[in-house]
Parts: sequence; structure tokens; C-alpha cells
Amino acid sequence: MLLRVSIAMLIGLMAGLMPAMAQLPVAARPERPTPPARDPHTAGYVAARELPDGLNAPTDADGNYILGPTHTPAPEMTAKPGVPRGTVYEFTMSSADSRIYPGIARDANTFGTPDPRHPARLVVTTSHPAPYTRRVAVYVPQQYVPGTIAPFIVGADGPDRMLFTALDSLIAEHRVPVMIAISIGNGGGDAQGSERGLEYDTMSGRYAEFVGREVLPLVEQKYHVRLTKDPDGRATMGGSSGGSCALIMAWYHPEWYHRVLTYSGTYVNQQWPYNPQTPHGAWEFHEHLIPESPAKPIRLWMEVGDRDLLNPNVMRDGMHDWVAANEDMARVLAAKGYHYQFVFARNAGHVDHAVREQTLPEALEYLWQGYPGTAPAR
Repeated sequence: MLLRVSIAMLIGLMAGLMPAMAQLPVAARPERPTPPARDPHTAGYVAARELPDGLNAPTDADGNYILGPTHTPAPEMTAKPGVPRGTVYEFTMSSADSRIYPGIARDANTFGTPDPRHPARLVVTTSHPAPYTRRVAVYVPQQYVPGTIAPFIVGADGPDRMLFTALDSLIAEHRVPVMIAISIGNGGGDAQGSERGLEYDTMSGRYAEFVGREVLPLVEQKYHVRLTKDPDGRATMGGSSGGSCALIMAWYHPEWYHRVLTYSGTYVNQQWPYNPQTPHGAWEFHEHLIPESPAKPIRLWMEVGDRDLLNPNVMRDGMHDWVAANEDMARVLAAKGYHYQFVFARNAGHVDHAVREQTLPEALEYLWQGYPGTAPAR
């Protein structure tokens, strides 16, 4: 109840304490222009190895790689006869049952307006408390022995059937450990002022705490699995804001998560409400946080497409280029000595479906390198 009231008060205070901003016209969600194809060899981008068209990056090597323009689904993305198939369970969570996320929404067909005094801030006056429900899918591999402690991966914007299919093959081939997958739906909407934006774009440990306190106990209780508390056996993954959320979970709680997989990570200025500690949202990762902090025990696989998003909003603050943001992430991760792999995909858009079908098995195999029970990289 306290959080429900505090969110409502926060929205009210934003309108009340900034009367000049409250008078600004409410903007409709702007149409996203078609992004131009970016050249991976652009000045300022990281040096990267060109791969033959159709090939993926090696699963045992850090560094930067460029995929060719043809994206054929990996064989692991098709269910095969004789391969043990995991069981997928689903349940629904309600905002009424959450102490951490009681629910907000932004009015339909509205967006926000740039703060005239601070162009890097977006003022949203049409967000308000609202209920939601979310679906949660839990994948339990056939090889899981009931009662044993298992590693697991938490995914955003679920349910993610593609992930479950890939895990069937990878687990059978001992390329990843026998793991549980928990694919969590978001609370609705997108970007500033929405429940999804609040969950995924907020630079804090709050979403990881929601998962740890309100989701994982239900998974263990409902499906009689035991989830490891070893951070090296815990991974996060997601695309777009779900991708930045995956890193946010590990960054603010490295004692819980060490492995992160992101497609088209939203490492841009999209946090709302404004936070003076991280004024540029997830852009702060490559602007200040990673360069200015001791390296954390995080292993990261990330991808961006050559036609990924470029300033798809009204802010035009120079911090809404997904390609530049991911390139900068690769640069600062390398400088700090992180184990990471960065894939730049030609002929690819935002969280490109074909690229995911091509790369997800190898991405997962790279992510779990060194974990007990996995075979040596091929």
C-alpha cells in the first residue's frame, strides 16, 4: 500500500512542483522513422572481426564480431525427434498481489514532452496508478532431477518459446547446464510513464528484488524446483528495454546474477521518473558507471542490428542511438577487462527475430562457458 501511495504521490508532485511543465501540451507517441543502416566500420565504433556470411561468433572467445546479412535459423531452433523436451508451465501474477509494483499506466495515444530547461529529461503528465496482470512461463527440462538445486535464467518480455526450444537441444548436447528458465511478462505499456518502462528502465535493484522476492519463491513452490543461490549459476536475458533490465539486475545485484544476454539493449536515456544519481538512465552504463567503477563479476553477450533504433522520440538529446550505445558498451567493457562478446548484425532491425533465431544457441553457450556440467566449447 505504501508503494501504491508513493507512486501516486510522485506523479502528483511532478505536476504540482513543476507547474510550467504541467502546462506543456501532451504529445502523441511520435512515429519512429526508419533507421538508416549503420556501417560497423564507422569511425569511433569498436574494431570487430568480420564473419563469413551465415556464421556465428565462436562460443569460446571474447571480443567484437560482425555477422553477415543472411540470417538462417540455427538447427537448434527446430524441435527434433528424440531430443528430450522440457515441460513449460504458466501462471498469472496480478498487480494486486505485488508490494513492489502496484501498477501504473500512461494514457493511450500520449507520450511526453521534453523539459524546456533540461532537454535530456522527459516530462510525462499522463501516467497514473493502474492495475495489470502478467504471465510467467517456467521451463523445466526433462533432465532435471526433482529436489536438486539447479541453475536458471530469467528472461524479460515472456513467455519466450524460442528460448525453451533452444534449451532443449543445448541441454541434450551438454552445451549448457541442466537449467530452469523463468520467462516473465512485463506489466504493460512501453517507455516512460508505463509499467514496463518503470520495471525495465529504472536504474536500481528494484526489478531484481521483485523477481527475487515475488517471482522465484512462487516458481519453487508451484513446480517443486530448487533454484541455486550461487550467482554464477544465475543468468538474465532480454531484448530492448528488457535487455538493459537484464544488465541492471546484475549490475545492482551482482551477488545474485553473473551472466547477462541482451539483444538491442536499450542502453539509452529512457529512465523515468528522473533520478539525479543516474540522470541519463541506462546511457550512464557506458558514460560513467562501467568506466568509473571497479569491474564486476559479470559475463555479457550482447547484439545490435545495423538498422537498430535511432532517436525514436521527441527528445533528440543525442542519447537515443541504440547502435552507438551498444558500440560504446563494447568499448568500455573491453577497457575494463570484462568477459563479453559483442555481435553487430548486418541487415538487422531492433531485436531482430531472424538474428535471434540464428544466434541464440551460440549466445547461450557463450554465456554459460565455464559453468560445471557444460562440455568444452566446440
